[in-house]
Formats: sequence, structure tokens, C-alpha cells
Amino acid sequence: MSLNPAIRTDDDVNGPISRVAELSLTEKIGLLTGAGTWTLRALPRIGLRTVTVSDGPIGVRGMDDDPTPSAQLPAPSATAASWDADLLGRLGTLMADEARRRGVDVILAPVVNLQRSPVGGRHFECLSEDPWLTARMAVPFVAAIQAEGIGACVKHFVGNETETDRTDYLSRIDERTLREVYLAPFEAVVRETGVWSIMAAYNGLSALGEESSATANTALLTDILKDEWRYDGVVVSDWLATTSTVESAVAGLDLVMPGPGGPWEQHLDDAVRRGEVPVGVIDDKVARLLLLASRVGALGEAFTPLPGESEFRRAAAEVASPDSAPVRALLREAAARSTVVLRNEAILPLDGDALGSVALIGANAVHPFVQGGGSAHVDAPLLADPFEALCEALPNALITLHRGGSTLVNAPVVDDDDLSAPSGERGVVADILDASGAVLESRLLPSASGSLWTTGLPAAATTVRFRTRVALRRSGEHLLEIAPVGAHTVAVDGTVVSTSAAKVGAEVVLDSSYANPPAVAVRVPGGSRRSAEIDATAQVVDAAAFGRFARIHLRHLAPEAGTDAEIAEAVEAARAADVAVVVVGTNPETESEGWDRPTLALPGRQNELVRRVAEANPRTVVVVNAGAPVLLPWLDEVPAVLWWWLPGQEAGTSLADVLLGTTEPAGRLPWTLPAAEADVPVPNGIPIDGYIDYAEGVDVGHRAWDRLGRTPAREFGYGLGYGRWRYDTVEADEPDEDGTVTVRVTVANEADRDAREVVQLYLEPERPDAERPLRWLAGFATVDVPAGASATVEIVLPERAFQTWNVDRHHWTTPSTGYRLHAARSSRDHRLATRVIIGGPTADDD
Repeated sequence: MSLNPAIRTDDDVNGPISRVAELSLTEKIGLLTGAGTWTLRALPRIGLRTVTVSDGPIGVRGMDDDPTPSAQLPAPSATAASWDADLLGRLGTLMADEARRRGVDVILAPVVNLQRSPVGGRHFECLSEDPWLTARMAVPFVAAIQAEGIGACVKHFVGNETETDRTDYLSRIDERTLREVYLAPFEAVVRETGVWSIMAAYNGLSALGEESSATANTALLTDILKDEWRYDGVVVSDWLATTSTVESAVAGLDLVMPGPGGPWEQHLDDAVRRGEVPVGVIDDKVARLLLLASRVGALGEAFTPLPGESEFRRAAAEVASPDSAPVRALLREAAARSTVVLRNEAILPLDGDALGSVALIGANAVHPFVQGGGSAHVDAPLLADPFEALCEALPNALITLHRGGSTLVNAPVVDDDDLSAPSGERGVVADILDASGAVLESRLLPSASGSLWTTGLPAAATTVRFRTRVALRRSGEHLLEIAPVGAHTVAVDGTVVSTSAAKVGAEVVLDSSYANPPAVAVRVPGGSRRSAEIDATAQVVDAAAFGRFARIHLRHLAPEAGTDAEIAEAVEAARAADVAVVVVGTNPETESEGWDRPTLALPGRQNELVRRVAEANPRTVVVVNAGAPVLLPWLDEVPAVLWWWLPGQEAGTSLADVLLGTTEPAGRLPWTLPAAEADVPVPNGIPIDGYIDYAEGVDVGHRAWDRLGRTPAREFGYGLGYGRWRYDTVEADEPDEDGTVTVRVTVANEADRDAREVVQLYLEPERPDAERPLRWLAGFATVDVPAGASATVEIVLPERAFQTWNVDRHHWTTPSTGYRLHAARSSRDHRLATRVIIGGPTADDD
């Protein structure tokens, strides 16, 4: 048996590896493709039970057919804004608890791709635009998850920063940029946590002398990951990303997901028997899978299953429920701590005792946007409503709520209370039909999501008929939007309004269009006793290993007063209140996996709403509810602005805590906030002729803003908090033998309240070097300082902070040069500086 030398052979893993020899070739190859969408194959005779994986990173979603709620974390772009490794560790422990509660062994998280462009659809799922900050946030998160015996799967390896044509494009990245920027977070997680699995991306790569899919790139998967980094975990494909057999097998991919079927299985068996794939390559993959199984407790002694039992029974773990007090407290703290103060003209925090009335305004105040769309979605046990939270926090004040106009392009999902099935029960009847139109089964769906997935469809099912009546209680014209996936027929009140014979398949899952299909719009009159009858059939989509499903979206917009009237009402409410709090932001139509944003502008007329409210009330606080940058043209015109992110289930409680100062909003921007779209260094990630060129090189994010000399609305690392800071001293030691440099910074909190500072260190070469950034983040630390006190933080800069990748000799080198070391509050607010001299070759140069 030939195993990659990265596979450990010490006593604790030698047992799992030795079992490879017990397996037949067919058994080995069978383990290398998933058993289902979220499960790996069991092999009871060697004690291997099923391993279950689940999407992350803002919660553990569990299996598709499991309705159990999950704790819903703030989006990763929010948690990274805390710049707090301890907080990320505590959130990682919570994720591990959630996985154990849901029967999950491996969490598909975190995402350590960079926020290369602010329009990227999964921007909110990523941690930062900066490779160092991304690494420092990912490492404690992964370490905490795996310390609990749950696996993490860091993704998407690599160059996966764009959703447009995401399964087709090739990322063209030069070797130095790849090493210094995009591989850097992955390398840190591998070397520092020994992460148990890594996900190969959908996209292809034109890098390292190879042009291939990310699932079949030998230089990446074998040469760098497994040989150079000594990675002993499993490389798993993104779902349906693998399109080759021999190429992906010999390149270093270990597991094809989902299953069954796909490019391996019998195809790989045949390739091995033809001599195209060495048996030793297969053995290495199986050894890695068994090691993963051992790590998550899925590999025990051989056993004889009970009748109908094909895997081990897992003991139920006693972990806190997602709506328990400890979980809620952690998520509330995380959302509040991550909030960034962008502007504060002596308004925040609000004095609750002095407030008689508050006008809470905005579509995102009525329906906060708490999580982005796509695979990161989880169903939370609750949503802490901002209005209710403020009422509870301010029991003696009058709180009023005003939408100020809709921000949606489409109508909202039909309210469940407005649905009536033909039987008279609330909901939608779904008749599952065979090819002849005969009813195989009927089900009552309680919600307008109207979706049936693989677990509920008989093999003979070809279409599903959805029937319901939508109550139209208000007089006036109502808008109905019916959006089926694939071939369909849609009738409203007996009249066919849309029909199509164009069938779809797995591609609608890969490009996420099943979540946002085209809709037919129908306008109907309403009244107190009026309803509209919906009768629609939709094809059963055969989505390969994703399963079979039928899906239709049903949306309803009742007559409204209109945006003009709603804004006018909000303005009058603001004028009458002691304080106006306007919550603006994005929505489910804006930020999601599957597509990139066409603009950074706030949807709807939110800019107008802000300006008119601020004009009516000089005590206006604007809260931005978005995961990725949006343009704020009024940012320096209003008294106070908070960036609230996508805050998760504790939205309202965290906002109340921030506004009233119960918890300090100590967040700092993990990305750059543009003032104008024209200034953005990488305005989009649209492929050209199938390629995305990373032409900016190592100047990603704030580095590019510095290189181009452009002024953002707020720079990387910015955040005021509620403290007032003086930087007193900065001292840097001589480099240690291992190349590290220890820096000490003393800061003083001059505010009259305790506060938290994020001390940031930036390196700037004294000799200009066009191949290096003008300056870069090299280290940081958070420190809590009492009012009127001072504190000294010690930050160790690793040798890598000073290194560059030598493309001629293909290794790391340490240039002998001097640096100006800035102790800063942000990438552009430098408070103190000192000099650091680095000289001599690194050990790698020997």
C-alpha cells in the first residue's frame, strides 16, 4: 500500500490506516463517492458508520428533510468585524454543539475566499478582503470546532471570489499573488489547525503552469496542499463540481460529492483496472477518509447491524438548544460587538432614561435582513424583532414603527394565514402525479414556499400540482407573482397565465436559479370576501445527486399606500419623536449565493428616506443592515451611523444593546467601504472569454485603494466604538531567531466609559517596491480598557509578515530591508510609528 507521506502514521491513526488493506478494490472505490446529498458511505464490517456533513457557516443546517431549527449566527463578514479571536473560538464551539445536536459530523465551513470585489454574491459569507485578517479569524473558529470532535471543511480551494458563471470560469492568478494572497488563509488553517477537510471549488484555475478545474489541479491539490503543507485530511469536491475521472483522481481529489453516481464509482474502478490510476492513489484516498471517520468518531470496532440498521447509533449529546439563554446571550453579544460605528456626533449611546419617544423607521426595521441567501441559509428558532426589543428595553418610552416604503422589486412571499387549500385547511395542496397524470400521493404544505424535495417524491413522480386560494382582503388591485421552476402550467382563477415545456435539471441548483426563477405577474381585484384560485403544475426536476424536487414560488402584494405616502408618514413620526432610528439595507433579492450584485446602491428610495428623516429630526441614527458594502451618500450628513451587518437571530436584542450602550459596538470594518462605484479597484468579477484575470496582483482590497490613491467613504479597519483613544508608545524588539518581531503598543482610554480598542499594525517598506503593497496589515490585538485607564498590548509579528514569494526559486524569502511600522486605528489612521530592520536569508533559502 502506497500512502502519501503527509498521512500520519503514529499510534492514534495507525489503526484506521491499517484497515485499508482489509478492503477490496471495489469497497475502496465505493467509499470515494457520497452515499447521498449529505452522507458518506458506511462499511459496517470494518466498523465504519455513515459520516454526515452539513452546510455552514452561519449555522448547522442539517439534512434537507430535517425541520429542526438551528442557531443562526451573524454572517461571517459580521463576526470578522469583531477582530476578536476569542469570540470566533466561542462561536466555533457553538457550531460544534449544534452539529452534535443535529447529528452532523463535518461542517462545511468556514469560507476563507477573499472579498476581492464588493459586488460578489457570497461577500457576506467571507470573512474579509484581507488575507491576514481572514486567517486570524478562521484559525480559532476551526480549532474550536475540531476540539469538540466535529470536523471543519474550509472552502472554496481556491480563486473562488465570483458567482457569475461560477462553474465555468478559470481564475488566472500569477504565482506570487496566489501564494501571498489567496492561498495564505488556507495555508494558515492547514498548518495551525490541521483542518480535517478542504473543499475544492467549482471554478477552474489558470495558475502554477496548469489550466484545469480546481478538482483536478495537481500542482494545487498534491504538490502544494498534500506534499508541501503535509496536509493529511480529505479533499472533497464542491457539490457536482467534479467532471472528470482520471484527471481528478490522480490530481489529489479524495471524495466526490454528492452521491450516488457521478464521474467516479464504476468509471474509477475501470480506470484503476486499466492502469490509468494507480492502486496506491486509491489507498491514499481511503486512508484519508478513514482518518476523518476516526477523528469524528465514526470508525469503531466491526459490528453486526440490527435488521434495517446500516450504521452506528450515535448517543444523543446534551447540548443547549438554539433558543436557550446561553446560546442567545452569545449570539446577542456577537452581533452587538461586531457592529461598527461609522459616525457619531455625540448622540450614541442613547440615554434611555431621557427618552420619551422613538420613531423606528425603515423596511429593514419592519423585516430585518438577518441572513444571506443560498447554502448558508438556516431556519432559526426565533427572530428577535427590533421593535419588540426596543419596547422591552425602553418600557417608559413610546416606540412607533414605520416602514417608509418597500425596498423589494418583487412581491413578498404570501402570508401563510392568507392561504386556503381546497379542503379549507390553511396551506397548499400538492398532488404528486405520474406520467399519465394519476395522483400518486397528496400532501398539505403549510407554507407558500411550496417546495418538495427528494425525500418526499415517489420514483414515478413526473410533475407536482399545487392548488390553493390566496385571500385578497383589501379593496383595490392585488399583485400575484407565481414563479415555477422548469416546465410548468400556471392558471389563476381558471385562466392559464403561463406555460412552458422547457425542462431543467441540476444546473438550476448549481447556479442557484431554483431560488429565484422568473415569475409571471397577475393583477387581480380584491375585497373583504375575495380570493384568487391558484392551480399550477411544475415538473419534477432531476437534479442528479442533489435529488428530485418540484418547486414553485408564490408571492402576493396587497394594495399599499405607496412609497410617497409611507415616506411622508415616517418623516412626520420622526419630527414628533425624541430620536429617529432609520434602518436601511439590502434584502433577500440583493445578497445571495448564485449571483453577483449589479450595483452597490441601496435598493428602493432609502437614500431619500434617510435625508428627509434627518432633516426632520436632528437626532437621527441610521443603522445599515447589510453584509456587503453599499453606497451611503448621506454618511457625513447625518449625526450617527452604525453598520449592523446581517445580525442573525438576535437582531433586535443586539440593536437595542448597541443603541443604549449595554454592549459597546466595538467592530472595525473588515473591508473597505467605497464612496462611489467608480472608485472600486475591482468593480466586478465578470469573466471575459471564460477567464477572470486577477490583474491587481497582491494589491487586494485596502492595498489597492492605497496603491491607486483613492479615498473611500470609510477605510479598512475603521470603527469608532464608544471609547476615545490616545496612543502613547510603540516599541518593537529586534527580530528573534525564528524571524518573529514582538511589538508593544500602549493606549489610553480617555472616555468616561469602559471601551474596547483594536490596535492594528501595518508594515511599510522604507524602500519603494512596486511588487509589494505600499503597506499591509501585519498584526492586531483587541484590548478592553477601563475609563481613564491605559493598557499595553503585545503583538507578535510572524516571519511571514515580512516575507515574499520568490517565483524564480519557488519558495519564501525574507528581503533584507527596513520597515516603517505603524500602530494604527485603521489602515489610514496611523497614530504612532517605529522602525524595524529585517536582514538575512530565511531557513528556506538554505
